[in-house]
Amino acid sequence: MQRPNKGKTPRRPGPKKAANIDKDPVGVYCRIRPLGAEDEECCLEMISNSTIQLHAPDGLKANRNGEYKETQYSFKKAFGINTNQLELFEDVAKPLIEDLIHCKNGLLFTYGVTGSGKTFTMTGSPGEGGLLPRSLDMLFNSIGPFQAKRFVFKPDDKNGMEIQGQVDALLERQKRESQPTVPKTPSSRQKADPELADMINSEEACKSENVDEDCCYSVFVSYIEIYNNYIYDLLEDAPFDPIRPKAPQSKILREDQNHNMYVAGCTEVEVKSTEEAFEVFWKGQKKRRIANTELNRESSRSHSVFTVKLAQAPLDADGDHILQDKNQVNVSQLCLVDLAGSERTSRTRAEGSRLREAGNINQSLMTLRTCMEVLRENQMCGTNKMVPYRDSKVTHLFKNYFDGEGKVRMIVCVNPKADDYDETMLVMRFAEMTQEVEVARPVDRPICGLTAGRRHRNRVFRDEMTRRMDERGGPGSAVDDTALLDQLMESLPALPRCDLLDPADDQTLPRLMEVLERRHRVRQMMTEQFNKSASTLKSMLQQFDSQINSKETFLHDQRSKLSEKEKVINSQKSELERLEKKSKTLEYKIDILQKTTNMYEQDKRSLQQELETREQRLHRELTEKKRMEQRMQGMVTDTKHKWEKECERRVNAKQLEMQNKLWVKDEKLKQLKAIVTESNSSSSGSGFPSEHPEKPERPSRERDHMRSASPSPLQTAPPVRPTHRRSHSAGGEKWVDHKPASNLDLDTVMQPIIPNSIKVSTPNEKALSKCQKYVLRHQELASDGEIETKLIKGNVFKTRGGGQAVQFTDIETLKQECAMASSRKRHSGSGDGAAHMEDIENRAPVPSTSSNLGYQKRRKP
Repeated sequence: MQRPNKGKTPRRPGPKKAANIDKDPVGVYCRIRPLGAEDEECCLEMISNSTIQLHAPDGLKANRNGEYKETQYSFKKAFGINTNQLELFEDVAKPLIEDLIHCKNGLLFTYGVTGSGKTFTMTGSPGEGGLLPRSLDMLFNSIGPFQAKRFVFKPDDKNGMEIQGQVDALLERQKRESQPTVPKTPSSRQKADPELADMINSEEACKSENVDEDCCYSVFVSYIEIYNNYIYDLLEDAPFDPIRPKAPQSKILREDQNHNMYVAGCTEVEVKSTEEAFEVFWKGQKKRRIANTELNRESSRSHSVFTVKLAQAPLDADGDHILQDKNQVNVSQLCLVDLAGSERTSRTRAEGSRLREAGNINQSLMTLRTCMEVLRENQMCGTNKMVPYRDSKVTHLFKNYFDGEGKVRMIVCVNPKADDYDETMLVMRFAEMTQEVEVARPVDRPICGLTAGRRHRNRVFRDEMTRRMDERGGPGSAVDDTALLDQLMESLPALPRCDLLDPADDQTLPRLMEVLERRHRVRQMMTEQFNKSASTLKSMLQQFDSQINSKETFLHDQRSKLSEKEKVINSQKSELERLEKKSKTLEYKIDILQKTTNMYEQDKRSLQQELETREQRLHRELTEKKRMEQRMQGMVTDTKHKWEKECERRVNAKQLEMQNKLWVKDEKLKQLKAIVTESNSSSSGSGFPSEHPEKPERPSRERDHMRSASPSPLQTAPPVRPTHRRSHSAGGEKWVDHKPASNLDLDTVMQPIIPNSIKVSTPNEKALSKCQKYVLRHQELASDGEIETKLIKGNVFKTRGGGQAVQFTDIETLKQECAMASSRKRHSGSGDGAAHMEDIENRAPVPSTSSNLGYQKRRKP
């Protein structure tokens, strides 16, 4: 079997709120504390009565490259260093006291960094009372004559009030006085503390004129502190145990039937005068946690909340007693909150419990800031995010005020010294953001249906009764009554003599009876006249009463109309003030925008001038560039023609030089051929056999091709033996020696050796191509009978025109001994041969052995 699912407890519906609700922004005020020393650096400046300018100190600008700019913050009103406590009270707290008397709630709290003057603003000092004592003084000055007797109003421990009769209140007073364990309410007959009496001068006393005289009032005060996010009652009288002292018990928050938050079990003391109320406050102030830090000698380590609760109920129709109806009781309260200051542990050097206190203080203030940000976002963006009131006891206790249960006022206390610049800037930002939060305007209380002026009529009636009793009970009252009686007796007929001397007298009794009858008729006539006069007087009195009632009704109507008109006027005045402030703000913004526009226009003009200057400079540069291009083009054209002529001249000279060299080489070949032919003929003529048979002659085409590729004139050569070698290398290249062949053929000797292609870079050609090695062999017979072989080395590369060019880089000379040198010398026999050879060597061009000869031989592919 499945268990039936338990139904969840339905959520209690919240209070219904009207769709169209008038809202007012949170009133934020700023108060500047005087500097401690005259030579101390200041970072605040008051520009107007609602604007404060914050600028970074010189040391901070130097440390952070001067990136900080001056910032301005606007408030509902700003108070300078010369503002006294009375001016601050009249602008900030006095309207809240008037709303308190008219059954409207209020919240006033001070906010700022540690040591900025929050506690002084709230409490004050002897001779300079703060907001709290001045608020209490104004409240009791206003409702003093209309206060109810003690214990007529009684708290019901559920954030409500009950009404007791005169007898029950008297019994309650006797009970409280007889029980020593119950904390007694301080009596106003006791002599006040002179220190407390000097808080407010009699000349500075304030009073509200708009007090309803047809109600009775009672004031209850309570004092709590929020320490480390726990709530403690500062007015609770815990039994003192010197052996085992007990820590104070924390309180919890609860919600009443109207969804208002309150502290369960909190002590509420009924007070009847300013001295009593401030005495209760001072009693709790002594229990508040205060410590000494590096920045403040008396630093508050907790948030304190002093609550003034005003209970009021209307009088009955006679104006004599309080109306015994709980639904007619109105309770309003004003919370005066002194928040602990935010602080940085790096500056206060807090340790241990002080460090924990600072962490909880900063956390609660951060939660307050977060709640304000979420409220502003919900109101401006139309979102419905959950406000985290429950994250801190401070915000959870006052969440009803931000939901529209009363007015909210905040006083931002700032210290203008330069050391608090960073903390002051954060406080200013929070204050600026808080002003954008709107709170629903509290509604007026319902008007009682009884006739107004009941207390006044009852007092007049009592005064008249007392006067009449005094008149009747005075020393001349008996004489007046006797004279009135004698006058009345004289108006009656006189009685005849009643002496009966004779029993048969029949005249005396009839005469007496006649006189008595006449007296009776006169008395009846007087009685009828008196009744007529009484009825006439009664009708006149009733007529007068009806006229008075009609006139009172008319007056009540006129007063209601007047009150409505006054409300309209007040609303119009407030609207006018708001519009004036808004117009001032808009004018100020317009001035700022105008200044900004002027600055931008000046920047625009300067930029336009700079742009025009740069355009002119650019135009001049372009003109100069075109002129320079034309000049350079002319110079390039002239240089090109010049170098073309020079290159043509050099090419012609080079061609002529090459033709001369070719002619010289041809001459050398012819001479060598003649020498070789002569040597062969001489060897054959002398009878020596030829060691090497002649090779068959090659075809003429192949021989001509080889002859054109190599300048060597040798065809054959006898076997040689290498003796020594002299080598020159260029570019780090190594060459391998070749053994000499036994027979040197002209085609073989003149054939170039072209190894594998490699890449080289040439300075004269931009188009690079593959480069080949080129070796040219040249042999000739020296004067000492040796064969001298020259290896001419070079590189072959392609040119732009599609041909090939040879660049000679090195010359290597080899000398070899010839076996037939001696026979050749013998056959020559004369110096003609040597001279002839010497002549050949002198005529032959001998190239230099240095690398990079710079000579190029061009040939088509």
